Amino acid sequence: MPQISTFLTFNSQAEEAARFYTSVFPNSRITRIARYPDLGPKSPFKTGGVMTVEFTLDGREFTALNGGPQFSFTQGFSISVLCETQQQVDEYWGKFVAAGGKPVACGWITDHFGVSWQIDPKLLIELVSGPDQAKAAKAMQAMMTMVKIDSEQLKRAVGM
Repeated sequence: MPQISTFLTFNSQAEEAARFYTSVFPNSRITRIARYPDLGPKSPFKTGGVMTVEFTLDGREFTALNGGPQFSFTQGFSISVLCETQQQVDEYWGKFVAAGGKPVACGWITDHFGVSWQIDPKLLIELVSGPDQAKAAKAMQAMMTMVKIDSEQLKRAVGM
């Protein structure tokens, strides 16, 4: 089987981002840092500077690359964090906001590196994808009014 992981290309903040992300999520750590070799006088990369940082977030593998200013993130890519409880949603959301993250809408937040995250309770996914289409519509309509997802508000919306 091939090994599949997420590869994020930053301008020059790969190590800073990996250190932040591994501080946010439990069971996370940096596993390897590779540095740029001497690529000659025309290289845009500093010899010995961080090239890649490999890290895991709660068992999921990621690699961050310092690739230069031509790279940026868009909301077309996001990392989804499915939380068991509202307390987890609140905790992760709070850590991203405290570090300079910008809340967007519907459970989305853009961190201070420009990476988009979806911080959602499992309840949301269960409600919007459940067999009861009326309940799914009510949950979806409630979600569309939220910035950070609120499980209690979702429950009220669907009559739970």
